[in-house]
Amino acid sequence: MIRTLISCLIVLCATAAAPAKDNQAIIPFQEGSIRLTFLNDNAVRVEYAKEFSDTLPEWIYVNESPRTGKLTKTELQNGTTRISAGKIKADIDRNKRAVTITDAQGRSVFTTRDITLYSTDNPDGTRDTGAQLSWDNSADEHLYGLGQFQDGFTDIKGLSRRLTQVNTQISIPFILSNKGYGILWNNYGLTEYNPGPTTVALSRSEKAGAAREVNITTTEGARREVRRDNTFTGVIDIPESGDYSILLDVGQKMARRHNLTIDGKTIMDQRNLWLPPTSSTIVTLTKGKHELSANLERGDNPTVTLKKLDGTSTLRSPMPAKADFTVFTGTPDEIIASFRSATGHAPMMPEWALGYIHCRERFHSQDELLSNAAEFRKREIPVDVIVQDWQYWGKHGWNSMQFDEDAYPDPKAMVDSLHEMDMRLMLSVWSKIDKNSPVGKEADAKGYYIPGSDWIDFFNPEASQFYWSNFSKRLLKPYEIDAWWQDATEPENDDLEGRRVMNGRYRGELFRNVYPLLVNRTVYEGCRADMPQKRTMILTRCGFPGIQRYGAAMWTGDVGNDWETFRRQIASGLSMAASGMPWWTYDAGGFFRPGDQYTNDDYIQRMIRWIQAGTFMPLMRVHGFTSETEPWRYGAEAERIIGNAIKWRYRLLPYIYSLSHKVSSEGYTMMRPLVFDYPDDKNALAVKHDYMLGGNLLILPVTEPSIASRTAYLPAAKGGWYNLYDNSHLDGGREHNINVTMENIPVYVKAGSILPMSHDKQYTGDLKDEPLEIAIYTGNDGEFSLYEDEGDNYNYEKGACSTIDMKWNDKSRTLEIASRKGSYPGMSKNRKFNITINGQPARTIDYNGNKTTLKL
Repeated sequence: MIRTLISCLIVLCATAAAPAKDNQAIIPFQEGSIRLTFLNDNAVRVEYAKEFSDTLPEWIYVNESPRTGKLTKTELQNGTTRISAGKIKADIDRNKRAVTITDAQGRSVFTTRDITLYSTDNPDGTRDTGAQLSWDNSADEHLYGLGQFQDGFTDIKGLSRRLTQVNTQISIPFILSNKGYGILWNNYGLTEYNPGPTTVALSRSEKAGAAREVNITTTEGARREVRRDNTFTGVIDIPESGDYSILLDVGQKMARRHNLTIDGKTIMDQRNLWLPPTSSTIVTLTKGKHELSANLERGDNPTVTLKKLDGTSTLRSPMPAKADFTVFTGTPDEIIASFRSATGHAPMMPEWALGYIHCRERFHSQDELLSNAAEFRKREIPVDVIVQDWQYWGKHGWNSMQFDEDAYPDPKAMVDSLHEMDMRLMLSVWSKIDKNSPVGKEADAKGYYIPGSDWIDFFNPEASQFYWSNFSKRLLKPYEIDAWWQDATEPENDDLEGRRVMNGRYRGELFRNVYPLLVNRTVYEGCRADMPQKRTMILTRCGFPGIQRYGAAMWTGDVGNDWETFRRQIASGLSMAASGMPWWTYDAGGFFRPGDQYTNDDYIQRMIRWIQAGTFMPLMRVHGFTSETEPWRYGAEAERIIGNAIKWRYRLLPYIYSLSHKVSSEGYTMMRPLVFDYPDDKNALAVKHDYMLGGNLLILPVTEPSIASRTAYLPAAKGGWYNLYDNSHLDGGREHNINVTMENIPVYVKAGSILPMSHDKQYTGDLKDEPLEIAIYTGNDGEFSLYEDEGDNYNYEKGACSTIDMKWNDKSRTLEIASRKGSYPGMSKNRKFNITINGQPARTIDYNGNKTTLKL
């Protein structure tokens, strides 16, 4: 009872992050009230409830002083109240029952069509209050976000999605529009996006389908499983011809296949050993009856839900006591920066985390890990991080926070040996602990598990602290491990449904999507307290708004390896960026790989293309199930090409690290869907897989096999675009047919760019004070700020860093290098810059930190 009381008091303290009243207004609305909270100059939180109780912890927003102007209230005609603050206005129209948000330019960028509270009855006799928000979309509007999904869509306008947390799916209830606004749906539980009014249950055929035996990963480790196909059929009656969003729900926690045909035409077909339980697409249907058929798993219980596209968007959640959403206004960059300001700024990743991260499932011993690390150095393939995946705990039990001495006799010596090779270790740690292990027995005795599961109840502050204290004393402090791989933080397969959390105080459904946020908060805050001199780096399989403030990157989970899966991972990464998540990566090469992967030429080509695209993502990482993923395993030619891709990563590190500083200091987005830089270019907005790395590099992944050329749209840009590798020039604002070889994927540099680049190095700190190439691309004016610091601590938060601003005047062909701002321990006061223009050497200078102007 005492423990429960303490937990409740801590929870009440957590709710103290509620906004101050001087940035808040309450207006009567419908059967209750609208509460407006202005979070900063371009963001307002809108809550509608019959009564405001605020009993839930505040986990999304940070407790910062609001940066807004003084609130003003004006009564307009026709029952409308206007509240203004900062750069935005909110009009509450009681007659039309609508809320309109106006931006800094006076444009009405967002208007609600409907804000509704409704009740749902549960089988146990209880009743929940749900909430729904609908708003209008313009005909030429494009919408992005909602996190990482496997349906292949980047523009989600009109699409239906169910937001749950499962392996390969990360649900972030945030939407970005090219029309000057973003929406964050403030809800911890399940959310439906564009739910349909019509659901059809499909009937199982009695004829058994083909059986197959597969290798899969589970929370118990790897195992073989027999899976059997089955056909399901049904009929839909379409009342009106038009475009419809179709959502397939297989009726299980996870799917193995998404397959659906309508009148014999396949509209979706994806198979993997793990898939989310739902998938969506948009189709055109005529009025009348249509035959449905789905080839799925024998144990599935599928339904199909339909919604006619009607020019509106809807967010609905079945369990909140209020409708709660935040509207952000401005350009895409301003919207994301405001989102980060409200939910927490992203700390800087360690510099070494931006090098090559080498992972496989898995190293089986200390000797195996170290010998492979040494082989990288011997073959002169750059690498910064070696990853030890699961099951290193061996006989001690799942995630017992202990190495099995038989395979890992001296973990401290292993970490020290890596450090001597200028490498870091990332270790896989779970939020699930074997109840028979010493840690698990103690956790079980103290009631720290979510009942009926092996997952620690991170909603209980005592359980969270217990987890961290063991993590710290068993792994962090003894071995000084550098980075943490928090796997299966969903928790795996939407496992909060039907359970109670926080000492039984709340139903798991209420917090169904927020578990990964609390897991990563525990690890990040623990690391900062117990190892404050080292930057924390976390890789986690799931996330939620606010997770960026915990030094966490996310990845795609256990995906397949075919071309379509590859394309869908790029789309999902771009959606994560549009959802405000700055750090993301994938398993380059796919997680589940073919059995003949080392000799299968088709697969090797595919793997190379995954790796080449990964060179130009926020993090560069390779992984693979039951695979030895080292480049030399795939033949000399593959090793050479992969090695060159990794070397390009290191050449671009000064550029990438400078962008990472903008991520932390400005709320910037590094991997950029084209909507960020070209929101009004309809051709750019139609592109699904090409993207910008920063504002200067256009990345054109090769996502098809054995092609000699590919079509690419280069957005309109003054001065056009330059090929990164041969400096050839192409005009912007039109499509081009671009030659493709296996050596590289096409990458184009925007005219007016200034790219700081390094030379060959084996790790991020190698030749730290080497001459830098300052590459200038003519045709437009440009500027860039080169950022540098110590790379592995938090001294930058106290100002220990330097920036060198550079400006290129194209008309006068003048490069101005400003005086260096700031300093840090170990900084070289003198630097050599090799300046190139369109790839040709132009000048070499010695820069001593003083302003320098060059006529070139």
